[in-house]
Amino acid sequence: MKKISLLLALIFVMVSCEGERGPVGPVGPMGETGDALLGTILEIEGDFTAENGYSFLYEFPPSEVEVFESDVVQVYLLEEVIQDNGESVDVWTPLPNSFFFDGGNQLVYNYNHTYFDVNIFLDGNVDFRSFTDAEANAYLFNQVFRIAIIPAAYAENNPDLNSYEALMQAMPDAKVLKVK
Repeated sequence: MKKISLLLALIFVMVSCEGERGPVGPVGPMGETGDALLGTILEIEGDFTAENGYSFLYEFPPSEVEVFESDVVQVYLLEEVIQDNGESVDVWTPLPNSFFFDGGNQLVYNYNHTYFDVNIFLDGNVDFRSFTDAEANAYLFNQVFRIAIIPAAYAENNPDLNSYEALMQAMPDAKVLKVK
């Protein structure tokens, strides 16, 4: 009984002895800036050949970028480079994107993705093996793409992701990583 009385007395003393609050301590150091809404743009280049089935798979480098299942992944094709007042300006077109040829033939750049990779592929009714050298150079070889990893919070408030320029203006701090 003495042990219980002693324990209750100790608890009573601990609860009732709280004094006034002391002064506020100094403010701690600033933390690193978060990048939750920055987004990431990856620039890749690839060739479409019969050997790779006219497609190529790009795996996101986990050391450089983290893609969440809720993020939006959009792919843009460097369709052409134009001159404006003596400066080169890239023209980026969102995928899927179609090109039409004589005889009703069509070539479509398309893609699908997971949160760990993007598969960019060609589709359409054109026979890619019948391309002239000039057509192959224009549509199959050294094709440049930008893969935009867009945070879900941004995508919810900006449903039109078809304009690469608008995307970059809305996310000016997004990192553009050129991948070799």
